[in-house]
Amino acid sequence: QVQLAESGGGLVQPGGSLRLSCAASGSIFSIGAMGWYRQAPGKQRQLVATITSGGSANYADSVKGRFTISRDNAKNTVYLQMNSLKPEDTAVYSCYATVSSRYGSRYSNYWGQGTQVTVSS
Repeated sequence: QVQLAESGGGLVQPGGSLRLSCAASGSIFSIGAMGWYRQAPGKQRQLVATITSGGSANYADSVKGRFTISRDNAKNTVYLQMNSLKPEDTAVYSCYATVSSRYGSRYSNYWGQGTQVTVSS
């Protein structure tokens, strides 16, 4: 099995910054794409950012220029640096990873438990 452990959420004022981390552990042979989703109360889940194993990143239009996704392959960890935060960024942020547990096996998606980010004055 594979576990994803998130950290870094919390309460921040508008214009502030937070950095989320998500570390994968367990039965891991290879990790493909990693990324972050968010879900605000009463709204659909939204893809925030993704990053390939080679470091190619994509972002939702709403966060471009403010959020930066990165990863440390040696640590099986993905990060989300969030700057210039707005109240509309308030949501539960969940990380995911596509993982192959042994050589030749297919990749499966795994999810973290989610971390709350609240942007409020």
